[in-house]
Amino acid sequence: MAVLEGLEPRGVLHWFEELCRIPHGSGNTQALSDYLVQFGRDRGLAVQQDALGNVILCKPGTPGYENAPAVMLQGHMDMVCEMAPGCTKDMAREGLDLVVDGDVIYAEGTTLGADDGIAVAMGLALLDSHDIPHPPLEVVLTVDEEVGMKGATGIDLSGLKSRLLLNLDSETEGEITAGCAGAARADIAVPVKREAFPGETVEITVSGLLGGHSGAAIDRGRANAMVLLGRILSGVCKALIFAPATFTVAAWATTSFVTGLPGIAIQLVLLPSLVVALTKARLLRVRYA
Repeated sequence: MAVLEGLEPRGVLHWFEELCRIPHGSGNTQALSDYLVQFGRDRGLAVQQDALGNVILCKPGTPGYENAPAVMLQGHMDMVCEMAPGCTKDMAREGLDLVVDGDVIYAEGTTLGADDGIAVAMGLALLDSHDIPHPPLEVVLTVDEEVGMKGATGIDLSGLKSRLLLNLDSETEGEITAGCAGAARADIAVPVKREAFPGETVEITVSGLLGGHSGAAIDRGRANAMVLLGRILSGVCKALIFAPATFTVAAWATTSFVTGLPGIAIQLVLLPSLVVALTKARLLRVRYA
């Protein structure tokens, strides 16, 4: 029995659960893209799939709406893949474990991917329906939105007829936003020199923070694990009077997407063995900033 069976809107949640069976994190959407293509072919729809994996599904209007202006429904098929500490799921190969708790649907140990799987499910429900009157539909489903809108940037829409676009990727149900603030992205590369460094490894972890989506939680005053960790390391450098050549970062890991507020960050640091020994023996004078 399906986990979401019997819940309304039935058609939308049926297709949402089907999507959740297919791994579809950013950069790993080919299987879902191919699934959508087969969905369209099985129903005799006009189907387009480009080299990026973007999919366009087109359906004529229902009787009485055949000549109505076409409407474009747009969403993205990739999701942010995050896991709770201790979760062992391989999100690149395994589907999600859905749970219903009252009127809340969530995934056990992982993100749910309703952003923006619910848009894909809405589109499929309309395309699959036989009892919902609608104008000609052009359902545009893009890839890799969460990591820079790569699919939307590369898609060719020149053959479509719609002049009305409904983007199904908002924050609050029942609200319609007319317009968009746009977005900007900066990729910064810092040249580093790698070399052997004698010392001891110290692991510093900042965890247990709420995290959240930068589009919806940026104004809530939540801590950012990467910022906090940077402050900690800066304080450590000042407290132990490290010279630039006596402190090095071996690795940095965080569970953040570009659109997320990091809730977990892990820093591996190499400190000179002498500094560690003197600190443990309390023979190194510490200066606090």
